[in-house]
Amino acid sequence: MEKMGLDFEGKEHKYIQVYKSIKKLILENKLKKHEKLPPIRKYAQQLGVNNSTIVKAYELLESEGYVYKILGSGTYVSELSLFDENTVIEHTDKVIGFHQGNPSSDIFPVEDFKKAIDMALKKEGASIFNYSEGLGYNNLRKKLCDYMKSMGIESNPDRIQIISGAQQGIDTICKSMVNYGDIVFVEEPTYNGALEAFRNKGSKIIGIPMLHDGIDIGILKLKLEKIRPKLMYVMPNFQNPTGISYSSKKKLQLLELAREYDFYIIEDDFISDFKFESEDNTTLRSHDKYDKVIYIKSFSKILMPGLRIGFMEVPSDILNRVIWAKYSSDISTSSLVQRALYYYMKYFKWSPNLKIIENAYTERFEAAKEAIDEMLGGRLDFVMPKGGINFFLGLPKGYSAADFRDYMLEHGVLIMPGSYFYDNPMDDRFFRINIASTGINEIREGIGAISERLDDFLEKYKNRIHFRNNEIFF
Repeated sequence: MEKMGLDFEGKEHKYIQVYKSIKKLILENKLKKHEKLPPIRKYAQQLGVNNSTIVKAYELLESEGYVYKILGSGTYVSELSLFDENTVIEHTDKVIGFHQGNPSSDIFPVEDFKKAIDMALKKEGASIFNYSEGLGYNNLRKKLCDYMKSMGIESNPDRIQIISGAQQGIDTICKSMVNYGDIVFVEEPTYNGALEAFRNKGSKIIGIPMLHDGIDIGILKLKLEKIRPKLMYVMPNFQNPTGISYSSKKKLQLLELAREYDFYIIEDDFISDFKFESEDNTTLRSHDKYDKVIYIKSFSKILMPGLRIGFMEVPSDILNRVIWAKYSSDISTSSLVQRALYYYMKYFKWSPNLKIIENAYTERFEAAKEAIDEMLGGRLDFVMPKGGINFFLGLPKGYSAADFRDYMLEHGVLIMPGSYFYDNPMDDRFFRINIASTGINEIREGIGAISERLDDFLEKYKNRIHFRNNEIFF
């Protein structure tokens, strides 16, 4: 309690000062993950303030993900989501990185894209460095319509907005549609960048659990009977972080619910181009008869992440709002990159290169699937995906994946704790393995290291206190 003392200063609201003081202690690691904060009444007495001051401070910390509550137990420090999945780890020894989501550079079509840039410069001249029109380069938008048609999506260039990657697309939708206090449904767990975008707009995030064949439709229906969301954010194919794909039935059920309860669905599509072992890798948008899907497509996993380009296909009745939100953010996505992508798609080996990337991902997926099944089956919890680049595994209850990350890093393997993918993590025993940037030999070696070290970790950490499922484990 001593370290949480506070001398109030100035005219700033006292609950804000309490919030800032605790936040600083958390960021400086003076309050540890899962450490219990003082009870509200006791802390209020210590600081000489009303109970409501502490309640407001704790609520603000919770809304920003710094703390979480356990009913009947108290308020605890969260595992912070400050560990970016693209973080470069400096380590004296070789580290097998299962944390990064970006593909390895050996599958990039670098030479062809260099030629596409040269072609764009020669054909377009100095005009290539001007701003593009609001929606983006018209020839590229036409080409993207052809690309979407190959995936069963009928569209037109006037509905396509070029963006600088999927994250900008999500941010733009939030800026144009989400107000403070609006309700947004998400898969649970889900992509952290989307969670951050919704948090930054002050929306109330409600998670719907994932099952082996997609989102839990039963729970979704129960929520919809009581709560009407402004938006719902989903990844129907090879979801991040679980790797799970929706069944055909659930894709259609979700669209029917969007029509019945009148909400829009953001479909974040990063890898549905590839089938793997899935029975249905079609996009949600390809089934949409009601104009309820905002389709976001990133090229980071199927081309080159450093290009920072993608597109949105937007329902006509919200298009003007989205265009204005995008324009007010950055006016235009790089004109050079837009034109280079157009010439690459038109004149170079777009489809053959996609096939090369698909083969590389499929080989890695099969190697990881075989290794996980053989070495970790029966020892860790997981739903084996039908494809993709992510595997989501669970330690036994009472253990922390953040502890396991730190432990495995010391033994040359870097994983991503599952708490990174939850809005309010109550059970952080899950972790993600991403195979996009690792070769087949590294995949086998890394999973082998996890298998080899697992029992030692479970033995060494079994007496640590963890808070799970509204209980305290010793």
